[in-house]
Amino acid sequence: MNILNHSSGGGALYFYLSSNYKIKKSFIYDINKELILCYNAIKNDPEDLINNLISFEESFLEKDDERRKELFLKVRKDFNQQLTDFNFDIYSNKHVKRASQTIFLNKTCFNGLFRLNKKGEFNVPMGRYKNPKICNSDNIRNVSKVLRNTTIFNETFIGSEELISEKSLVYLDPPYRPLNKTSSFTNYSENEFNDQQQKELAEYFHRITNIGAYGILSNSDPKNEDVNDNFFDDLYEDFKIERVKAKRFINSNAKKRGEINEIIVRNY
Repeated sequence: MNILNHSSGGGALYFYLSSNYKIKKSFIYDINKELILCYNAIKNDPEDLINNLISFEESFLEKDDERRKELFLKVRKDFNQQLTDFNFDIYSNKHVKRASQTIFLNKTCFNGLFRLNKKGEFNVPMGRYKNPKICNSDNIRNVSKVLRNTTIFNETFIGSEELISEKSLVYLDPPYRPLNKTSSFTNYSENEFNDQQQKELAEYFHRITNIGAYGILSNSDPKNEDVNDNFFDDLYEDFKIERVKAKRFINSNAKKRGEINEIIVRNY
């Protein structure tokens, strides 16, 4: 069976299957160039990445709160300034350095968010952690081993269609459709994923079903906010739709944190 995984959220399923089953071929597709850069750095140069992260960790932990914030802002500024001329297409040791910055920012920022503005700049403030684990050496080495036999693409889901055949397993975890106007968080990259893209994804889901592939898709459940919102029920009326409980820890209103419904769509 071939596995095609789309998105960062699909990583959990990818690593579970790759660790527990013999997979002939596996592919990862994601439009987020920073995520793909990190995957490639972990795959190709795990030891160099570990050394960079250990340096970050030692430097950060020895500082008081004020100096920690200075380091965080310096790394974030350097990370954002590189965007003007950074070459994401040709892999080099610069990719390892940038991956270490991404992981450092992720481990020390507020709630571990990965959020980019319209310019593609990381704009999350620093979090408050006493002893954040910035470098998990064992995890990086284990992930690197799993990724060795995986082909990684910085492309949209459309690009994967030519690789799909009968009995391929395709997991799709797109930017979730916002439940309301204030909860919109579809831009973990600078690329918008709106209702039109959701519809195009549904058409893709129909096409891979016709090929004979096994398709799984996850998304938000609009009925959490409006029981009459049938957006996904209409898009995927030909398939099995399950509503499952998922925990949410990020919300401006603390009372709205906790369990919420999500949908799982399957064509089998």
